[in-house]
Amino acid sequence: MADIIDNSITAGATNIRLLTDIGPEGPLLGILDDGAGMTEDELIAAMRPGSRSPTEERDTPDLGRFGLGLKSASFSQCRRLTVVSRRDGIVSAAIWDLDEVVRTNTWAIEVMQDPSPLPWFRQLRGSGTLVIWEKIDRIADGVTHDKDRIAEIANERISNAEYHIRLVFHRFMSVSGRKALSISLNGRTLKPIDPFAESNAATMRDQEDVLHLRQGDVVIQSITLPHHRQMSQQAWEELGGPEGHLKSQGFYLYRGRRLIQYGSWFGLARQTELTKLSRVRIDIPNSMDSLWKIDVKKSSAQMPPVVRDRLRKLLDRISLGSRRTYRKRGQKLVDEARMPMWSRIQTGEQISYCPNEEHPVFLDFADRLDPDLREAFMNCIRLVGSSLPVDTLHSDMAGHAEKIRGASAGEATVIQGVEAMFKRGLAPGDVWTILRDVEPFASHRELVERIIVGHQEVRSEV
Repeated sequence: MADIIDNSITAGATNIRLLTDIGPEGPLLGILDDGAGMTEDELIAAMRPGSRSPTEERDTPDLGRFGLGLKSASFSQCRRLTVVSRRDGIVSAAIWDLDEVVRTNTWAIEVMQDPSPLPWFRQLRGSGTLVIWEKIDRIADGVTHDKDRIAEIANERISNAEYHIRLVFHRFMSVSGRKALSISLNGRTLKPIDPFAESNAATMRDQEDVLHLRQGDVVIQSITLPHHRQMSQQAWEELGGPEGHLKSQGFYLYRGRRLIQYGSWFGLARQTELTKLSRVRIDIPNSMDSLWKIDVKKSSAQMPPVVRDRLRKLLDRISLGSRRTYRKRGQKLVDEARMPMWSRIQTGEQISYCPNEEHPVFLDFADRLDPDLREAFMNCIRLVGSSLPVDTLHSDMAGHAEKIRGASAGEATVIQGVEAMFKRGLAPGDVWTILRDVEPFASHRELVERIIVGHQEVRSEV
């Protein structure tokens, strides 16, 4: 569908409606726009395979490539393609039906004299174009007779396509004013998905880097997404998409503001947990198709050596923001000045974690025990540290790190922890500094503040 939408944008459309009908005769799909429309001669030319030369110079907003998108995209999904277009009040319509091509052994389109019986035709008002896919058989994964199963698969595919369209055309849909592009699915307006979370105040952006080449400029900008705790879970999951954040990091290549490839470092780096907040926007004009070897589907490209060399030099800086974000948050949890519950111990290349036996909570409780029980208690603490399920943690972190949480703690546990700090002689301000970013105290901020204020009032009375 993205290829058909490209044509609509090139035709100046500002409203594109995706229309589906999962009826007993099989699924139908319509793509209706309010663009400039075509005359009959232009329509017949557009229905011809390879209607534009790839070497032909195109206008800046032209998203076309070989003039193949309408046909190749349609026949990858269906066996019957109908295009109806209206310009200056004159309606033209033509059909490619692959069954007829096989039956007659002739590659010929049918020009319709009366397209009024076609589905959604009456919604084509003013100028614009309606593309209809019928006999959609590729979508059903070989299912031919089970109509319920075909409808189920079709709905699933349409849902996946919706996400793709919201992402690929997000920069057209995010524009404000008369040039904003509206895309709807069965009357429901789709919201763009910005892969860089630009509206989040915690998003970090590097300065743009511009590489001037003979064919045009390559504009590069590195962006670091906020940590997942700085946005809603829904927003985080939408940013990660179906494959998650690990697979969504890397370069996002735009051709004329249209996203054509993403989720790859083009072989320059590995996708790791520490760098999964790193995304790099690369903008190229449509005059660079040959240099980047943009394919017919406009879904893949090969990075030219000159751009690869520039990005290789920038790579350390690009990933630094993501690494710094994760390490800074992790450092807080083991920062000795914050009296962490856990200690990180590095010996050579070996790293181990153990409960901090000097933590005020442990010391306060141990002081209340007789010597034999005190030693037994500290042994229990050490046992917890030595039995840390490292392999399980590693497996979970590799799959969905943001879903891992510490066990929740009740108010009694939080109160004991805060009071232990005061019993070790810490001032209220120091207790707040130490605990405000550490769980479970960060999740019980109001309770911690009340306890601290209570101690401040007692001290002021004294």
